[in-house]
Amino acid sequence: MLRDKLFLLNKDFEDPAYPGEVFYCWDCVSVEGLLKLYPSLETSLDIVRVDWKRPRPAIIELIGEENQNSPVLVFADDAPSDLADGEYKGRRFANTIPSIRKALAARHAIARAHP
Repeated sequence: MLRDKLFLLNKDFEDPAYPGEVFYCWDCVSVEGLLKLYPSLETSLDIVRVDWKRPRPAIIELIGEENQNSPVLVFADDAPSDLADGEYKGRRFANTIPSIRKALAARHAIARAHP
């Protein structure tokens, strides 16, 4: 893969466990905030929005069914291994908010989150 790929959930999804209610993913919203603060991210990485309902084929194709949580940043082949939370068939990824923020700062020239 030539570019990092960021997967986020689409907003306004329904969960059958809560009939009649509409939701957003709060982890995805925090990453969406970074995209608004740093518009350069929209051109420096591929951003893919997927439905909340599983399975999520676009994610599964890259990092396996067991890793289809979102948000997730799937790294390009040149990414250093120390940024990754996980690996699937040689493909590294970050799937926690702290590691996604760290990777975006390290690989896409945005500021770091204050410790």
